[in-house]
Amino acid sequence: MIQFGVSTFVWVSPFSTASFDLLHKVADMGYDIIEVAVEDKDLIDWPRLKKLANEMGLNVTISGAFGPNRDISSDDAAIRKNGFTYIVDCLRIAEEMGSPIFTGPVYSAVGKTRLVSDERKLQERTWCIESLREVGDIAKSCGVVVGVEPLNRFETDMINTADQALSLVNEIGHSSIKISLDTFHNNIEEKNIPATIRKIGRELLCHVQGNESDRGTPGTGNVDWSGINEALTEIGYEGAVVIETFGAPSEELAKAASIWRPLANSADELASEGLAFYKSLFR
Repeated sequence: MIQFGVSTFVWVSPFSTASFDLLHKVADMGYDIIEVAVEDKDLIDWPRLKKLANEMGLNVTISGAFGPNRDISSDDAAIRKNGFTYIVDCLRIAEEMGSPIFTGPVYSAVGKTRLVSDERKLQERTWCIESLREVGDIAKSCGVVVGVEPLNRFETDMINTADQALSLVNEIGHSSIKISLDTFHNNIEEKNIPATIRKIGRELLCHVQGNESDRGTPGTGNVDWSGINEALTEIGYEGAVVIETFGAPSEELAKAASIWRPLANSADELASEGLAFYKSLFR
């Protein structure tokens, strides 16, 4: 059965211990999952968060925030190392919090968009694959799956489509490295989102962020939700569907994701109406 979740990004950036009241709000709305975006792990009292989530009856999933200093495909070895360390830290956190997945554009930095030579692309891909093969072993030991998330062309130049993600994941060839889809990005880059879901299939699709075409309230834009529901049902998907959008992004995040205006009347309205739409659709 699909569980419904909502990201901390909907309300706050960065999420911290001071933001823990969000868990009461998320639980009261009727969500199954709170997805914690790890911008700075040291801002969060993880044991306290786990205890509170358990008390609220909430599961936790963990997502990443990949700024320019967390890029495992960078030509700067120090940045590649920092990116690798960040991913491993998030895997350890996911293990501690009982999250089955760690998701995000793990391959590069958000906002890294350039036209570069084939040779440069190959080198960056090689660095990425080397790191993610090692990450896969660590993820397996943690009991966590890494979800490689394609982003649209305005946010990355590396993995925009599901075909590109499949190529990368197949080349890595590790059972703990799979694919996560965000329907906002897919709506820009894919010809047909339901067909994309069927192509990835149950074995490789580990997580879904169900976002609208404008990153606003699900059900109010032009995403093919009925087709998505049919495709997820057809492949037997039993993971989460999570709203991830940005109510109060940091300056860096706003620039990377091009968030210049409010995406709904309020974050609370977006989350509550989005959940109502999910429940009406994914039965």
